Amino acid sequence: MDFLDSRRKSSSAGKVIAVAFFIAGCVVMLRQMYSPSYTSPNLFSQHELGVTHVLVTGGAGYIGSHAALRLLKDSYRVTIVDNLSRGNLGAVKALQERFPEPRRLQFIYADIGDAKAVNKIFAENTFDAVMHFAAVAYVGESTMEPLRYYHNITSNTLVVLEAMAAHNVKTLIYSSTCATYGEPVKMPIREETPQLPINPYGKAKKMAEDIIIDFSNTTDMAVMILRYFNVIGSDPEGRLGEAPRPELREHGRISGACFDAARGIIPGLKVKGTDYKTADGTCVRDYIDVTDLVDAHVKALAHAKPRKVGIYNVGTGKGRSVKEFVDACKKATGVEIKVEYLDRRPGDYAEVFSDPSKIKQELNWTAQYTDLQESLKIAWKWQKSHLNGY
Repeated sequence: MDFLDSRRKSSSAGKVIAVAFFIAGCVVMLRQMYSPSYTSPNLFSQHELGVTHVLVTGGAGYIGSHAALRLLKDSYRVTIVDNLSRGNLGAVKALQERFPEPRRLQFIYADIGDAKAVNKIFAENTFDAVMHFAAVAYVGESTMEPLRYYHNITSNTLVVLEAMAAHNVKTLIYSSTCATYGEPVKMPIREETPQLPINPYGKAKKMAEDIIIDFSNTTDMAVMILRYFNVIGSDPEGRLGEAPRPELREHGRISGACFDAARGIIPGLKVKGTDYKTADGTCVRDYIDVTDLVDAHVKALAHAKPRKVGIYNVGTGKGRSVKEFVDACKKATGVEIKVEYLDRRPGDYAEVFSDPSKIKQELNWTAQYTDLQESLKIAWKWQKSHLNGY
């Protein structure tokens, strides 16, 4: 009996060691395949006449990958930097398959928080602009791990700014959030609405905004800060979608939870909070389709001007309740999703929706994908064809 037990323990230990070696091997392989060489010049080290080279941090993530797709479609040159902690290598491969031409797209496996690695990347590449998406981004998680959020969002933004300054990169499009406003007394939210964030995610983003603005005041940088609302949807042509890691699903977007419930991955949808001061008691949010969102980023890049800081809300201007959202998801999926109502989630706001008039007037941007059910239907189609993500 003792002999059998020791064999089992030995076998289990062996499996753990094997898995550890496998993971370590994967990391080494990624670094070898996708890390900068630091020695020889590459195809992205020189300017190409008439072509804008954009560094997309977090470009393997949900929003970042859609932004990279749009930039590539519009003939920009793109470098994606991502540590894949929350992004998907599959999204990068999907982009590489569609844009295989030399000098179009490269992926570098690196952590934006690693100042040495980031400085090497800037030294070995010639960037014209940076779209900074890389960040952890779950309100609930931020209340449980505040230091992680301040480090990942605020400190890492400092690293990016320092590299931009050292290598004379003058244009920054910053991915911010409506969470910086907190819970305003008055709706809709305008850019002049006081920023009083109530959770670490919103606070970290606001701190990053403040640092960017303070730094830009001492330089001739062109800065655009986009505060966007609740992102949904996926690429209408089915090339990309949202594929959060299984361990992050509990923190994720409501659309992901709806789809998981529709697929039977979870028994039903948990709606957190039914006692808010809204028409039906559930939270009200402004849901912006990811295709519209990346369009706003591209327009912001085109309108960025030296010594100017543009700050814009990116939303539809219309609030929808969680109950409305769930009803739309049921219709989009054709599944009668079971709903369980629970207590509020820490850090959530009752009602948040935008006034997008400034971005419409100054950047000529208006949300086009405003049919909630249709956006969810498109996203659901991708989910069904990618049951295990990428």
